[in-house]
Amino acid sequence: MNKNTYITTAIPYVNGTPHIGNALDYLLADIWTRYQKQNGHNVRFQIGTDEHGNKNAMKAAELGLTPQDYVDQAHLPFKAMAEKVGASYTDLIRTSDMHHKAAVQYIWNLLKPHIYKDRYEGWYCTGCEQFYTDKEVAETEGLCPNHKKEYEHLSEENYYLRASDFTDRIRQAIESNEMEIVPEFRKNEILALIKDGVKDVSVSRPRKSLSWGVPVPDDPEHVIYVWIDALSSYITALGYPDKPDWQDYWPANVQVIGKDILRFHAITWPAILLGIGAPLPQKILAHGFINIGGGKISKTVGNIVSPDEIIDTYGLDAFRYFFSMHIPTQEDGDFTWEKFEKAYNGELANDLGNLVFRVGNMINRYQAGVIGDAPQGEHDMQEYHEAMKNLEFNKAIDSVWATVRSLNKYIDDVKPWMLAKNKDTDQDAEGHLSEVLSHCVGNLLQIGDLLVPFMPNTANAIHNTFESGIVKLPEGVLFPKIHLHTEANLAKKTNVS
Repeated sequence: MNKNTYITTAIPYVNGTPHIGNALDYLLADIWTRYQKQNGHNVRFQIGTDEHGNKNAMKAAELGLTPQDYVDQAHLPFKAMAEKVGASYTDLIRTSDMHHKAAVQYIWNLLKPHIYKDRYEGWYCTGCEQFYTDKEVAETEGLCPNHKKEYEHLSEENYYLRASDFTDRIRQAIESNEMEIVPEFRKNEILALIKDGVKDVSVSRPRKSLSWGVPVPDDPEHVIYVWIDALSSYITALGYPDKPDWQDYWPANVQVIGKDILRFHAITWPAILLGIGAPLPQKILAHGFINIGGGKISKTVGNIVSPDEIIDTYGLDAFRYFFSMHIPTQEDGDFTWEKFEKAYNGELANDLGNLVFRVGNMINRYQAGVIGDAPQGEHDMQEYHEAMKNLEFNKAIDSVWATVRSLNKYIDDVKPWMLAKNKDTDQDAEGHLSEVLSHCVGNLLQIGDLLVPFMPNTANAIHNTFESGIVKLPEGVLFPKIHLHTEANLAKKTNVS
């Protein structure tokens, strides 16, 4: 069995500020990575930045920098964000790297039998770096819904990838789950998009229209367009094509992306891979968006939520808990400060934090801190492992919380403090008490194991507290209750950046 596994995340443009969607990409990929490592796999986990294109060149010019100097600075906040959310990535790919640029030109040359030149007449959005049909422009009344700007009308000669050459193969890979698209309803959306065939895609822009990018081999008047450049990063990060061990990890086991870029990953990317003779990724996880109070995140509305603020205020594991438990992995989710604080105080501080100290304190008081033989793995966690396998991380951590609540109920029902009180009058009470507390410790250690992918610091604290045989309670409370976002304070939070 191959123990090498590979997970990728979408590479964001560096001209913006890292946002909650980027943080979600990194978090979901990290949960999967830690779970695979826990199960004995060697994991490579890629993050990266898309550093070419007009948006970056224009921003550099604004700042009086060369494009390269600008992206050398601009990629750093994305790297910092990945580290802030605890992402244990192994590879950071930048599309301005010399190796990547040479590899993209190599890929272009392999694709030449499927590339042709044609004139493009139509609409374009610089913000999206995407071409749009007359129908799409009409549907949005001539205004890009993402950037609130009018589309440009272009007439230019471009190179095209004859992606239509691969229609049957792409359709068959999706239908058979050779390349599985998760969730299922997203798979059906893609199949509907290609029901009349895969459309050919523009893969270059004239240099006069796009100056900052990888030149087309043998035609310096054209620059390779974003999708061949950016999508190829998933394999160039592994050392494609000149480092043979790239094949030890490709195809990717999971590619994590937002639902808005699924069509490029499920149609254009497979066409490129098929064109160069490389295997298709095994799974594409297209997660949903995070809304704020039921509405879309918008700078204009001022409802932007910063992952930094959440982590700095409540701690990393609290951030990881909420966005894995309360944001459905495969659908849109909703964040409000009230929901977050309710989950923090009720589920983290009360359900789990209090449970750890409750059990530890009873062992200190009744057994001088000595833990009896603690049987582990008593709960059947098939539901947990099935959810992890299906990339439904919210369901997996919810099943852990069912165990947390069950253990709290067990303690309330059994009342260990009453057994301790009766030790002098009931000869069986002491043995029963030791058994009860050992059962609690065994369950907590199992909870700690299951939380490793989600809340690594908390998992570590649970193991440090109980696994040595002597209780070592952590200094301070695991999740001290916080009431910062009361109604009186929320008015101040409308413009979190």
